[in-house]
Amino acid sequence: MLPFDETSDSYKLVCGIDEVGRGPLAGPVVAAAVVLDPDKPIDGIEDSKRLQPERRVVLAESIREHSAYWSLGRAEVEEIEQLNILQATMLAMRRAFRGLRTEVDIAYIDGNSDPGLDCRSVTVVKGDAKFACIGAASIIAKVARDREMQSMAKLFPEYGFESNKGYPTVAHLDALKKYGPCRIHRSTFAPVATALHEQREFTESGLEIAP
Repeated sequence: MLPFDETSDSYKLVCGIDEVGRGPLAGPVVAAAVVLDPDKPIDGIEDSKRLQPERRVVLAESIREHSAYWSLGRAEVEEIEQLNILQATMLAMRRAFRGLRTEVDIAYIDGNSDPGLDCRSVTVVKGDAKFACIGAASIIAKVARDREMQSMAKLFPEYGFESNKGYPTVAHLDALKKYGPCRIHRSTFAPVATALHEQREFTESGLEIAP
């Protein structure tokens, strides 16, 4: 994994950007932007999906403490429904980038879509496994979103958000069919739209939804 652009010092501030939450049926999409400090290396950074949850939490704390700059950005469920998930993801990335409140020389962005930043940008497929700055962004974004979904689980305990984080697991899909969507579900995603349609049919037929 490369810490900086082609091991060259031609760029002074190198930013990594990544997101989590494109695939879930519920909750926001969260992005992070990170500028690592070359004088404070952090061991163990890699693709957040490869890390155990406990290790992610430890690394996230270290990244927040030792990075030169870091920021989180997000797009809410309403924005996802209005814009579509890709454009909402780009919005979250731009918000994370602006939150750095510093000029960046180059940004490495995970994936193949350019969010349109005010600096030179390079998209990198599977970048969270190739560049430490992107890996760091993936870690703090993942920890932040997971914590939010754990909080949402207390408000909506029937959906198991503490374990599925909004992703379409079998148990989550079963709960969606049984209880219908809650206010943090993304109504434009197919399983949620189907559940909403079935809920309306039940209501119009005079039948009651299971409590």
